[in-house]
Amino acid sequence: MNDMKSQTGQRGGGNANCTFEITVRFTQNATWQGQIQWFESKKKQNFRSALEMLKLMDEALAGTAKDEHQIGWGNENEK
Repeated sequence: MNDMKSQTGQRGGGNANCTFEITVRFTQNATWQGQIQWFESKKKQNFRSALEMLKLMDEALAGTAKDEHQIGWGNENEK
């Protein structure tokens, strides 16, 4: 039998705690579209799919930045 071990710790020196508010506005093409708000950085970003939303959350938790042509917290669309 394989012996499973649990690992804990921060990933890539990112933020340990992040608080998000997710607003789903539409469900089309079997996914969500809406807006995510990251409270600690006071930023909002629209997302076009659940995958894009998860990537934004991952970016916030990891503390990494995307280039200017990709979705990311750096190109927020605040309203």
